Amino acid sequence: MKNRTTYLLIVLTALFASYADAQQQKLAKAGKLYDNYAYIDAIKIYENIASKGYKSAELFQKLGNAYYFNSEFAEANRWYTELFTLGIEPEPEYYYRFSQTLKSIGDYDKSAQMMKKFVEKNSADERGRIYEEDKNYLAEIRKNSGRYAIENAGINSEGQDYGTAFFDGKLVFASSRQTSGLSKTIDKRTGLPFTNLFASTVKSDGTFETPEKFSGTIDSKFHEATPAFAKDGKTMYFTRNNYNEGKKRKSNEKKILLKLYKAVLEKGKWTNVTELPFNSNEYSTAHPALSPDDKTLYFVSDRPGTLGQSDIYKVSINSDGTFGNPENLGRTINTEGKETYPFVSDENELYFSSDGHPGLGGLDIFKSRIENNDFSKPLNVGEPVNGRQDDFAFMIDTKSQAGFFSSNREGGMGYDDIYRFKENKKLECEQLLAGRITDQQAGTGLENAKVSLLDNDFKLLETAYTDADGNYSFKVECGKKYRVRIEKKEYLADEKSVTISKDSGTTILDIEQQKRLSEIGKDGDIAAVFGIREIHFDFDSWNIREDAAIDLQKIIEVMWEYPSMTVAIRSHTDSRGNDDYNQLLSEKRAQATKHYMISQGIDSSRLSAKGYGETQLKNKCGSDAKCTDKEHQENRRSEFIILRIR
Repeated sequence: MKNRTTYLLIVLTALFASYADAQQQKLAKAGKLYDNYAYIDAIKIYENIASKGYKSAELFQKLGNAYYFNSEFAEANRWYTELFTLGIEPEPEYYYRFSQTLKSIGDYDKSAQMMKKFVEKNSADERGRIYEEDKNYLAEIRKNSGRYAIENAGINSEGQDYGTAFFDGKLVFASSRQTSGLSKTIDKRTGLPFTNLFASTVKSDGTFETPEKFSGTIDSKFHEATPAFAKDGKTMYFTRNNYNEGKKRKSNEKKILLKLYKAVLEKGKWTNVTELPFNSNEYSTAHPALSPDDKTLYFVSDRPGTLGQSDIYKVSINSDGTFGNPENLGRTINTEGKETYPFVSDENELYFSSDGHPGLGGLDIFKSRIENNDFSKPLNVGEPVNGRQDDFAFMIDTKSQAGFFSSNREGGMGYDDIYRFKENKKLECEQLLAGRITDQQAGTGLENAKVSLLDNDFKLLETAYTDADGNYSFKVECGKKYRVRIEKKEYLADEKSVTISKDSGTTILDIEQQKRLSEIGKDGDIAAVFGIREIHFDFDSWNIREDAAIDLQKIIEVMWEYPSMTVAIRSHTDSRGNDDYNQLLSEKRAQATKHYMISQGIDSSRLSAKGYGETQLKNKCGSDAKCTDKEHQENRRSEFIILRIR
């Protein structure tokens, strides 16, 4: 009996060892597939092993990653959940990925918990800093949402369809659909055929004809995607695997990576396909986008110096067709995550996709303004363009506010689908302050008049000069108050106050300029001589009102222009109240006016101030008269009398 038991133990041990050895062999095989991006085949083996009850951190990490890198976030979440159930402390990056996949199933509370732990364990990561600065990002996204009407573009297949551009009345995009002709091999990462470029003609009603192959001379056995066309219609940049002229090239790790290529249109055919000089066999370069003037090419790469999984770069295109040195767009745009699919609108706005900036899940689309080669803080464009899955490859026509984006969201036809949209409201309130400066008498526009934009506290913000027709414009903030000051030789300086609308659009401020008088007589009233209103006061008050401050500024500028001029300030009241009180009130008004002018740079020696109470009424509104407040207002004033000019 003892011998039989011993024999059984030996057999069971041998069987277990054989089983364990078989599992290790399967893991090793799956690992090779995983390392070569063959995620579909790797997943099959890993899930088969997991179904037999095998558990390990490596198994769950790679299963989660294989789904994560293929943008199947719900499945990735399933295996990351198993990973964290083991109770083993994973690398910090897995807290971030788990947080992202929790968004894909709508569990934003638990996602925030994982993000908090990620920040604790990797405080130097840019994604953590951004999150800490904007923990209320969901509220911000909700505020930005609801601005688009979206629909399926009507050109999608059961495979991949993404990355659009317009050329010659056609929408050009990447697709893995199979047609007659060149037979594509299968991409082991997705299990789908490699993509070609297709084109669909736009019909008169805005719908699309059946897509057809874009160019037989561009097609290869591997991926072609994300075209970008120069405005002359003769140059195209596009993404392709490292394969050209029938030759494929691999990295030192035996991988066929992505490169950027250029083609030119000759006699109706795209030809002379050449790879760009800043490509490399050792890293990927992809997804080109051109600036509005075609002088800068934006692209995506994981080249040395990249902050994360992929960053957005730019490179100048020289007049002779050569290229400058690629520049990383920096930490305002790029994070330790993935930034990809840039697009630059005609209004110099950079749209891009990111999983490093706070979003709703997967890749979200963001917008950043480009000003003087700097980038503003990216803003999430909100729902319904963004959702819980990957949303990317955004493009927009700024004139029609219509465009396209790609997504793997639920309800689509295939792996990735193209959607069209109409933007009904700008993401940011955008206002232009514009107007025309004209000669008051002739009505003609004044060319080269100096126009200064000041804030409500008289701080100079910007200066411009009018064009040949007297037009000017400034970009301004919605809802704010500004002052516009006009200066031109032979004309009186003028200044107007304006409040900008809280909605996007253009605020118009036209200003008439009065020609300067050649001589100014002694004892003249500046207001009368220069067409400036007297400044007025509220009832029983000596405070300088906002409208009075604007007119005072004009008088101050006249005194700046005539540095020897001395002025007497004469202030008055209406007839209401007793004589003594009105005399005191007028003195306070005179002193308030003088102090204000001194605060704006006029020397006190050039000013005298005196109050006249109600002794010099401008109308018949005496103490016994019945007058309206408007009539009384005429008497509550300060006048400015020239005492000396030279």
